[in-house]
Amino acid sequence: MFDDIDRDLPMRVADELREAEETLAVAESCTGGLVGATLTAIPGASDFFEVGLTTYAYGAKRQHLGVTREALDEHGAVSEPVAREMASGVRDVCDVTWGLSITGVAGPTGGTEDAPVGTVFVGVAYAGPWGTETSFVEVERERFDGDRAAVRAATVDRALELLVETSDRVDR
Repeated sequence: MFDDIDRDLPMRVADELREAEETLAVAESCTGGLVGATLTAIPGASDFFEVGLTTYAYGAKRQHLGVTREALDEHGAVSEPVAREMASGVRDVCDVTWGLSITGVAGPTGGTEDAPVGTVFVGVAYAGPWGTETSFVEVERERFDGDRAAVRAATVDRALELLVETSDRVDR
C-alpha cells in the first residue's frame, strides 16, 4: 500500500508545517488511517502532527467530529457537506491549525449513481488567528480509477497535495 504513495509529498507537508509552526489533525473514513500513518512515518512527526481519527461510521463522525445528523441524512457520508463538517470538526475539536478530512467509496462495492466507486471528497480547514476572520474550509471532489488499494493510495496523495496547495495560498 505505501509503495503506491508519493514519498516526497509527506516530507513537503512536514517541512511546510514545521517551518510555519503549524499543526495538523486528520479525519479519515475510506482511507482508514493511511494519511496519519504516512505522516507519522516521518521522523519527528510530533512537531506538526497532533491527531488522526478514523471515523468510518456515521456515529463516529457525529460523536468525534460533530458532523450533523442533517448533513448525514440529507447528503450521505460521501458528500461535500460531510467532508466540510469533518474537516472543520477535526480542526476545532483537536485545536489545530489545519484539519484534513477524507470520505469516499474505495470499493469494490458501495458505490451509488451519485457517488460511484472511486468517488472521494477531501476537505481542508484552516484556523486563522482569532479576530482575523481568515478561517475557512474548502472541499474538493475527486474520482479515482482502480481497485480499493489504488483508490486509497491516490486519495492519500491528493489529500496531501491539496493541503500543500491550500497552505501555499494562506497569507501568514
